[in-house]
Amino acid sequence: MILGMSLATFTMVHVVISLVAIVAGLIVMFGMLGSNRTPGLTAIFLLLTILTSATGFLFPFEKLLPSHVIGILSLALLAIACIALYAMNLSGGWRWIYVVTALISLYLNVFVLVIQSFLKIPALTAVAPGNPPSGPVFAVVQGLGAIRQMPASGEIA
Repeated sequence: MILGMSLATFTMVHVVISLVAIVAGLIVMFGMLGSNRTPGLTAIFLLLTILTSATGFLFPFEKLLPSHVIGILSLALLAIACIALYAMNLSGGWRWIYVVTALISLYLNVFVLVIQSFLKIPALTAVAPGNPPSGPVFAVVQGLGAIRQMPASGEIA
């Protein structure tokens, strides 16, 4: 039991939080590219991405795993993003610091989604076996994810 839920239920809650965070983050990212602020959705993205990283540590484990390192990195980046946005009000250099830390946090969340998908979905496991997944299909998916999240030139946020 985790937080009063069975492991299966907790896993489902964690996945739903992660997926909503990713969708919100993608909308926020496209808003940044168009210089459109979405303060409510940005708050949802940051909160749910923090929850995603934090709840990842509640799963049973015996040793530090790569997912924990990604979670620690994500939480550190999200703390900086929150400071840049809410404490520093994106003034001066804090604007680009927010953009970079928020987008890297989004990338890490998508990265974990892709890896978990290749590990848990049988059809994907078949085309990129291993733990962690490897092979050309996995490399192409990760490459597309990195390209898609690169900001275009111009003003952001």
